[in-house]
Amino acid sequence: MQDHSHNRPRQANGQPTRVKHAAASHGVGAHHPHAPSDAHRVPGSSQAHAAGGTAYRPVGPDLTKSQDIIRVRKKRKKHSGRKALLIVLAVIVCVFGVVGGAAALYFNSVNQALSFDDKETIESLKSVLEPVAVDDEKGEQPYYVLVLGSDAREGDTASRSDVIILTRVDPSDGLITMVSIPRDTMVEIEGHGRQKINAAYAYGGAAGAVEAVSSFAGVPISHYAEIHFEELEELVDMLGGVWVDVPVTNDETGSSNSGVRIEAGEQLLNGEQALAFARERYGYIRGDFQRADNQRILAEAIVKKVLDSSPIDLPGTVQQLASCVSTDYGLTDIIDLARQFQSTSATFYSALAPSSTTTLDGVSYVVVDPSGWAAMMERVDAGEDPNAAGTEAAASNEASTEGESPGAEADSA
Repeated sequence: MQDHSHNRPRQANGQPTRVKHAAASHGVGAHHPHAPSDAHRVPGSSQAHAAGGTAYRPVGPDLTKSQDIIRVRKKRKKHSGRKALLIVLAVIVCVFGVVGGAAALYFNSVNQALSFDDKETIESLKSVLEPVAVDDEKGEQPYYVLVLGSDAREGDTASRSDVIILTRVDPSDGLITMVSIPRDTMVEIEGHGRQKINAAYAYGGAAGAVEAVSSFAGVPISHYAEIHFEELEELVDMLGGVWVDVPVTNDETGSSNSGVRIEAGEQLLNGEQALAFARERYGYIRGDFQRADNQRILAEAIVKKVLDSSPIDLPGTVQQLASCVSTDYGLTDIIDLARQFQSTSATFYSALAPSSTTTLDGVSYVVVDPSGWAAMMERVDAGEDPNAAGTEAAASNEASTEGESPGAEADSA
């Protein structure tokens, strides 16, 4: 092999001189595959090449130097991290936007289901319901809720308030007291004279019923809830049934017309059985009074089933309730109230207004004993068991049903 090193140009110190290939060596304007374009040359580099000067110098860090490589990597890492953060934030915003939108739709749909169909009912109720008193330390003070059960059956032209339960709610002590007022209770309704108390609903709707019961009971009413019997069966089935301790068989008299026989004893009632339990009265010796007892028992069983729901399942359970209840309560009000009772050992009291039956001008009425009622409501207001003051009245209820049940001419079930 020949040594051609003597042919290479040398510097003054004897070291070989590297040959620089100018663009002109291949012709003016010739393109070298490894040469950078003019856009990446330092200004004046073209002239330097043409004059045989030094090679082009790229703009930016010299990637042949390790410190510059490290600096570039750091810059890229910082930029990449910022970009990733922005992406994550964008995803979070999108997710919360979707979830928030879904939650808003859920709340709106349930509130609409809970509310009344017409604005007139809503506005009239607002005008008669009393605000709940609030204590700075204990929060909401005990208040009264009127619970009505409207029962529009096939062929009826209007609903009837077959269930009238005055309910005292004490959130701080976890106490619920339900007092049934017989639907045939005799009262005076302004502009209509002597009437049965359930006629107030027919004359004045929900607001008329609130005014009549508030005047009769002598207490302010702060909330209103209306249960629709036509959806009660579906509700109980959606809840998976409710446990009820049935006091007596629903065919004591052999005259039951519910078509569903229910024996005495604790049992899980499905929707069909629960509806028959709440409607039946001809099969009982105590007639309408036993039906009133049954309705409170069933209402308590439904409330307990709702309170047994886990915090996760509670909103869904309330959504199911909304299908058969119309109320001035909002969804958040109901959930908050349920959680308050879940955090305490809830106590339930239940009683029937001390009353007897009478017939005036051929019409059967229930007449409430004034002194017995006053004593009962005094105990209710104090958060005590109302039955302790109504022993004699309860006996009166038993005796009054030996004849015809109150309101027999007005109801076929």
